[in-house]
Amino acid sequence: MKRLLMNVGLLQIFMALLIVIMVMFVSNYIVHKNSISEVYDEVAQNNALVVKTMIQSIDNSFRSLDSMNHSIHSLPYNNIVNSDGSLDMAKVYDLQKNVTALVSKADFIEDIIVFHDNSNLAITLHGTTDLGELFEQKYVHSIYNAAYWKRFMSMPHESKVFPADTYKVMNSGTTWQKKKLLIMVGGNKFRLSDKHIMFLISAEKWMKFVDQTAIIPGASFIVLDSNRNVILSTNDDFDLVEVWNQLTSNFNSEGTITGKDFEYNFYKSTYNGFMYINKIPYKFKNINSVSSANLTIMITAIIGAVTLSYLLSMYLYRPIRNIIQQLGLETSKGNDIRNIHKAIRMLQSENGKLGEELEVEHAQNRKAAFLRLIDEYADPSESEQLIRKYFPEISKKQQFIMVLIQLLPKEEAESNERIRVEKLESCIAAGLKRESIEALLFHADKLQFVAWIGMDQPSTRRTLFKQLRAYIAAAGNNELSRYEVGACVSSMYSTDEVHWKRAFQDVNHGMSHRSVSNDEPVMDAEQIRYTYNMYYPLDKMEKLSNYVLCGRLEDAVQIIEDTFEANNKRNIHMHQMVHVAQAMFYDLFRMIGNPSLEQAEWSKLEGDFLRSISRANRYTEMKQALIKVAAFLAKQCKSEPTNKLNPAFIAQYIELHYMENLYLDYIAEVFHTSPKYFSSYFKKTFDINYVDYLNKVRLAHARELLKHTSYSVTEIGEKTGYLNASTFATTFKKYYGISPSEYRKRQTG
Repeated sequence: MKRLLMNVGLLQIFMALLIVIMVMFVSNYIVHKNSISEVYDEVAQNNALVVKTMIQSIDNSFRSLDSMNHSIHSLPYNNIVNSDGSLDMAKVYDLQKNVTALVSKADFIEDIIVFHDNSNLAITLHGTTDLGELFEQKYVHSIYNAAYWKRFMSMPHESKVFPADTYKVMNSGTTWQKKKLLIMVGGNKFRLSDKHIMFLISAEKWMKFVDQTAIIPGASFIVLDSNRNVILSTNDDFDLVEVWNQLTSNFNSEGTITGKDFEYNFYKSTYNGFMYINKIPYKFKNINSVSSANLTIMITAIIGAVTLSYLLSMYLYRPIRNIIQQLGLETSKGNDIRNIHKAIRMLQSENGKLGEELEVEHAQNRKAAFLRLIDEYADPSESEQLIRKYFPEISKKQQFIMVLIQLLPKEEAESNERIRVEKLESCIAAGLKRESIEALLFHADKLQFVAWIGMDQPSTRRTLFKQLRAYIAAAGNNELSRYEVGACVSSMYSTDEVHWKRAFQDVNHGMSHRSVSNDEPVMDAEQIRYTYNMYYPLDKMEKLSNYVLCGRLEDAVQIIEDTFEANNKRNIHMHQMVHVAQAMFYDLFRMIGNPSLEQAEWSKLEGDFLRSISRANRYTEMKQALIKVAAFLAKQCKSEPTNKLNPAFIAQYIELHYMENLYLDYIAEVFHTSPKYFSSYFKKTFDINYVDYLNKVRLAHARELLKHTSYSVTEIGEKTGYLNASTFATTFKKYYGISPSEYRKRQTG
């Protein structure tokens, strides 16, 4: 009986310990399942937000392409074939330059091909070539060749996007590379011009542009045109048959279909009727293996705990202690306890990591929500829900101000290691907090950061300017010493969701429209005064190019400085000064011609210049960048052997010697040729006879002297190469319809 009672007591202790361990097991299992489910739900919601952002980016890219297509059709360069059958290369060159300028910011465009009805000349971003050679030697495809495109473009058709397909593309004229390209062509049922325009879009760059990598792991994305033809898919095995028949006929803008292992989310574009399908798994990719491993760990832990409970129960009874010693279970006991402890530690660590992932996902969701709230193309109906879900703390504020903070790398810090955007965002947030500025701060684009600051009353806006100036002064001497720091402050708005976009437009436009003469680090968007009084000396650009060709760098620099200073006095906007600098750069190259620069040298020179002026915080930095280019070209032209019988040298010589007696025999002798050949060459090259060209150069200088000097008409005639005042007056009236004296009165009166 005693032995039985002993066994019953042993069983009671064992069962009590077993119940405790089972409760622990069930609790941990529930926590494990709920944690995994919560992470998945949070990521699935984020995925839906990311997909909508991707679709918005794709629609925006199609808007940009349609706008470019219309802009190219609107360019006044139709009928490039002259009456004698030759090509008007001036039109071709201007068309190519304008097309290149239109697409300079669209990185996903591989190339643009423009050709006309009556010509096989193809105009691309990289130059001009024969249409047949372009598709035989540059973009090779077994179906989509030059004959196909000529035939397709000749037939009436709507605007169409051809599906992504693999092309053999020649790189730098030496190597072939396979690239996946989409081709978009505009419709021709209502012709805007005689141009045919093809956009070649890199599928890889396009997906990077819309940030396809941000969607949930294991998901796929497919794009269908308005006729439900597949134009792009991230998964070649994507089978539409299994879900297409389930899509109801009354599908409007969004829909969801549930499959066996996947969920299919359908979205219809409100812009062009395209359909987007996002295929996502019910669970994370590889989550089953992770869950199985976690479950195995917990089962192993419970088995060890049960064994330990049994051994511990036996050990509590002295009559059976000798049995435990005989079985040698003392060592096993210690190992089981360590195994249980190890399993618990692993579960705690795993739950901690899941919590950190939730925090990261929440931060990413807040940023995505903020960017959608300030995106002018985003659906406004979502704004109130996004604010309530991700920014509940702003409900305490009645008004707000938005601040755009921009960082521009200093030239001396260019070569140093770049600071990550996340670290810059953290530094800015900490600096604002030190100045008692409580703000929601998010990275917007490149080195621009947007701060949302709640306001209690209008007077605090003036205080904010003082705080921002103090912050920028301190940041420039500490953590952000590598950058020029500037800020623009919006007007004050109520916290209604409709005002977020307007406030962001305030600071965005304010930053780009700041005056070139304004060195204030903190700008007030309310104080921006718009002006369009730009100064661009078309009549001096030829002089600038001639001075560079002749190596007269000081005179060239003077023209550049005069132009920039004139615009500074007019208080034009910073982005307008960028356009002035770009125009002078390209006009300089156009008039000089090709100074024997290799493609790589030209690309580097152009890239360095454009990068310098885009990063410039002051107009003087743009001026120095252009002077640097002029010095480089002057040195390049000076080192080249002079070929006298070329257009640039002839124009340069006439510009520098127009005041001399440049009769035809004399000028022909200068260029070591006969008068007859020189006259024919000049007419063919410049599309104007020599005498008319010389008179136009002389009279252009005469007009400047009439406007800006007090010389008499006779003196001006002598200074511009005319033998007497009568010849000067007669020639002037022939070209301008009035006498020199009348012209002076109109200009000065």
